[in-house]
Parts: sequence; C-alpha cells; structure tokens
Amino acid sequence: MYQQMIFVNLPVADLDASKKFFTELGYSINPQFSDENTASVVISDTIIAMLLTRPKYAEFTKKEIVDATRSSQVLLALSAESREKVDELVEKALAAGGSTAGETQDLGFMYGRSFDDLDGHTWEVAWMDPAALEG
Repeated sequence: MYQQMIFVNLPVADLDASKKFFTELGYSINPQFSDENTASVVISDTIIAMLLTRPKYAEFTKKEIVDATRSSQVLLALSAESREKVDELVEKALAAGGSTAGETQDLGFMYGRSFDDLDGHTWEVAWMDPAALEG
C-alpha cells in the first residue's frame, strides 16, 4: 500500500545548529538529500523536515520569509505513542536549546505539550488514548 509522505520545508538561520538540535531529539539526517544549504531530517518513514538556509529557502518562494520568532504561520503537530513519549521528546527539545511554546494540555484522553525550535517554529507533541479514538 502506498504511504503518502510529507516534506515540511523550514527556513533556518544556522543550519549546523539546527541539525545538532534535531539530532539531539533522536532524529537522523539523511545525507543523500543534504548539503551545505539543506538538511533532510528524518522524523519517520513518512515525515521529513527539510531545513533550508534562508537564502536557499528564498529560491522556492517569492513571498517574504516569516521570522518565526516573531510571527506564526504554521503549527507543526506530531503524534506520540504515550504520555511519557510526549514528555521525553519535549524535554529533549528543551535540553537541546528549544523553548516552551505553551501550557501543557491534559484532557485525560489527550495529553500534549509544545516547544519552539531554535528558529521559533512551534512543534506540538500529543498523545491520544486509543480507546477514546474508538468511540
């Protein structure tokens, strides 16, 4: 069965610092699709974050590039397999230089936390009780 993929392209100020940040979260860099201006961060088999230097990112758009530390254009949400995995990923992000992006959301059947990466992009990490999904 075909699995559709998503490639999230993000402008970054310091490519090396951003690569270090995401590898400290436990993700890998695919060297086949990385160079001095781009890093391909493998989040899962179907989710890739393409980190691009701001000049490289500008090659793909005629629009102004948003400064994510001051403005929000997108919230990136990742699922987690448990509440503990939510905490684990967010704590890794904070230890790697990220910052808390919002309050912890604990609705019992759903638990989530969020962080901003080094460039201010907001990542939300959430777990939802499988039993709640069933009905």
